[in-house]
Amino acid sequence: MEYRKLGNTDIDVSLICLGTMTWGQQNTEEEGHEQMDYAFERGINFFDTAELYSIPPMAETQGRTEEIIGTWFAKTGNRDKIILATKVAGRSNMSWFRGGDTRLDRKNIEMAVNASLKRLQTDYIDLYQLHWPDRPINLFGGGLSYKHLDVESIAISETLEVLGDLCKSGKIGNIGLSNETPWGLGEFIKQAELLDLPMVVSVQNAYNLLNRSYESGMSEFYHRSSVGLLAYSPLAQGYLTGKYINGARPEGARTTLFERGQRYETPHAEKAIIQYVEYAKKIGMDPAVFANAFVNSRDFVTSNIIGATTMDQLKLAIDSFEVNLSEEDFKAIEEIHYQCPNPCP
Repeated sequence: MEYRKLGNTDIDVSLICLGTMTWGQQNTEEEGHEQMDYAFERGINFFDTAELYSIPPMAETQGRTEEIIGTWFAKTGNRDKIILATKVAGRSNMSWFRGGDTRLDRKNIEMAVNASLKRLQTDYIDLYQLHWPDRPINLFGGGLSYKHLDVESIAISETLEVLGDLCKSGKIGNIGLSNETPWGLGEFIKQAELLDLPMVVSVQNAYNLLNRSYESGMSEFYHRSSVGLLAYSPLAQGYLTGKYINGARPEGARTTLFERGQRYETPHAEKAIIQYVEYAKKIGMDPAVFANAFVNSRDFVTSNIIGATTMDQLKLAIDSFEVNLSEEDFKAIEEIHYQCPNPCP
């Protein structure tokens, strides 16, 4: 396994990070434990979860994924061998969180951390992330343009102060952002420097062959401020495997079960998907391995967050770290990308 530094810390995290959001709905506790066992054996030391999970979000399963990780820690005694990341939910209309209030203020963040620690059966979290900003922005396929809404939000400095206190208490080790914009990341860095508060070490945003918007505006922070990307959705919710081409709906697949693939069903997406899948097959590579290998190759990516519902999918995803794409492969990728850049922002 390859390892990379987490921000400006001395922490080495595996290039492949084990995503967990299906555990508790699509996957049972036993299956979640099997995935963690296998990933750990393959050298993965980085697990990512969230208080929101499992996905799709609902009151009945909220927190279940963290509980499954917690029982694995209790069973194996491997807590100290894992870099554990989780997230606090931001402003939302999900009424089952903390009495319906999910603002990123002191009351909510402290309640969320304590609840996560209990579910995870641990007394510390290595990387605590804001799942999305408190301020309203375009999220989860809302497009590239920023649409301003004059809505009062929790000040970034206020959120940082709470996180700083949690770092001092030892409950969290480092802080990260998720679904963030260049302005937001820049403001967190500025406020941390002004107020001598913890510096952001990572951003978890979507990044894949269909959505490379992170490269414009965000990737530079890796080189200038040591803030790397934790790339989620490297397979574009499975669309880059080709399994949904021509409207196919395989039994048991996430889009089949939950109809949550709209982000990757834009007017030009399928044309690009077909070209990537056909090229991968042309060079004798599984399309899933090809898509993951592309994400792994980016210098600004700290870790690639893979997700799987079957062991075969998991093995393919982990195997991708051993694959090096050629210059010819990158040239083909750029040719497809320029024909239809970022069809699924």
